[in-house]
Amino acid sequence: MLEKGFNTRLPYDTLKKDLVNINPTARILKVMLEKEIYHANRCMQDSFKYAKERWEKSHKPHDFKVGDLVLVSTVIFNKIKGPKKLKDLLSGTFVIRALHGLNAVQLKLGGELMNKNPAFPVSLIKPYSSSVKELFPLGYIPPLAIKLL
Repeated sequence: MLEKGFNTRLPYDTLKKDLVNINPTARILKVMLEKEIYHANRCMQDSFKYAKERWEKSHKPHDFKVGDLVLVSTVIFNKIKGPKKLKDLLSGTFVIRALHGLNAVQLKLGGELMNKNPAFPVSLIKPYSSSVKELFPLGYIPPLAIKLL
């Protein structure tokens, strides 16, 4: 009942508090509704407090700047050509064109993603590290050498 909104015809609102002879059933209903409203408000406050504590504990502000090279997660792109299993997890490199507040960036897209919306949430953006490309220009990492005894 509480999650559907405020109902103006509840008996709680129509009861007069100065009446001496209140029907016992109505009095019990009024007390029950007051307890439920108090409990619902307390649950909402506890929920907001818990969500805020959890956000502050795990949240790290991003350090992206305009002009940085980044990679974009391809999780949200379901119409990229080719089999889904062979799809790369990250696509890029792209240049950050603008910052939209603390939670979104606008990229300069190209290739298959050229027709996509260039605004992405920060959670889908990863900083680009060029050291991997310099070490392994062919795109794969060689296996580790195993010492034989």
